[in-house]
Amino acid sequence: MVFDILIGGGSFVGSAMALALAKTFGPTFRVALVGPDLDAGPGDDARASALTAGSKAVFEALGIWSAVEAHAQAVSRIELTDSSLENGVRPVLTRYDNVLEGDEPASWIVPNRVVADVLSRALASSAEVVRLSGAITGWEAGPTRATVTLADGQKIEACLVIAADGRRSRLRESAGIGVVTFGGGQTGIVTRIAHELPHDGVAVQHFLPGGPFAILPLPGQRSCITWSEASGAADRILKLDDAAFLDEVDLRVGGRLGVITLDGPRQSWPLSTLLARSYVASRLVLIGDAAHGVHPIAGQGLNLGLKDVAALTEVLADAARVGLDPGDAASLQRYERWRRFDAFASATAFEGLNRLFSNDVTLLRSAREVGLGLVDRIPALKRLLVREAAGLTGNVPLMMKGVLPG
Repeated sequence: MVFDILIGGGSFVGSAMALALAKTFGPTFRVALVGPDLDAGPGDDARASALTAGSKAVFEALGIWSAVEAHAQAVSRIELTDSSLENGVRPVLTRYDNVLEGDEPASWIVPNRVVADVLSRALASSAEVVRLSGAITGWEAGPTRATVTLADGQKIEACLVIAADGRRSRLRESAGIGVVTFGGGQTGIVTRIAHELPHDGVAVQHFLPGGPFAILPLPGQRSCITWSEASGAADRILKLDDAAFLDEVDLRVGGRLGVITLDGPRQSWPLSTLLARSYVASRLVLIGDAAHGVHPIAGQGLNLGLKDVAALTEVLADAARVGLDPGDAASLQRYERWRRFDAFASATAFEGLNRLFSNDVTLLRSAREVGLGLVDRIPALKRLLVREAAGLTGNVPLMMKGVLPG
């Protein structure tokens, strides 16, 4: 089989990439998406994503935001605290309204299962995207096409292969692209709770020595709990029965939501940061976690991936407009220049914040409290931070403004 573009990986980012190509180019390009269907994910997934205003605009351009919004919770305010779990009173070090001009929310919390279902339905109704199952085992570049080999021996050719196959990308490995990894020693834990009191759309980030603990508001009186913990402590917590596990969650929630109950499974994964040494090879380009796997401290992993989708779609549209084929090397290098520094800066900033806050050194704690206290007193700085977190600063791709390129 021969395609113009082949996307390896059926993740959120890979699926969004396929939809973006279908919406932008229609039948002009033959597009294949290779990987498991999003419906194959866990039935009761406790995870949720923090979608920024920029990512919302991408979903609007893809025509799927209204379906996502029906199950999304706008974040009205963000509160940061650094107090000990033993403290009877936990003062908020800084809080800010999470709104842009015109009181538009700067971010929304959306259950991952919702994103998966909406993307899956959109792909099923797209005649321009051919779905192929099977694991990718190899990649080889030729002068005009690259060849991808599947586990069953099937070979597929494409002018451009897009690697969206995650942190352990087989496509990246086959291309000989190395990675830099750092961090580690922490485990991410996620669950979902129901609670007696309303959350009022407030998201809370509580910095603790083991790692950040976040309360992310969901529709209704429910919240997604995500927390980073030293791996040894995480192992102990994950082995607890439901009652004892709930006690650990309740200790960290600190009574702000009244009586809480578990409303979903507990899930966990090891945490680290990964950066690809290059985003491109001959007729291959990396997006999403295949290019940059970041610490979840700011919940920006999916947003960075959607920004990749927006930038690459725009680069490919510009190339097609002047008659270049999708695998044109100069165009792919433009994408790399556009996205690599931003992703590197974000990944290292998230890792740095995690290290700064994941300790209990008295001097550092005092410095953190002073720094957050200063932020709390400068409204203009808060507004800038909100716009930055919303993905609306710098060289913003058209799709992050809600506009399809071309």
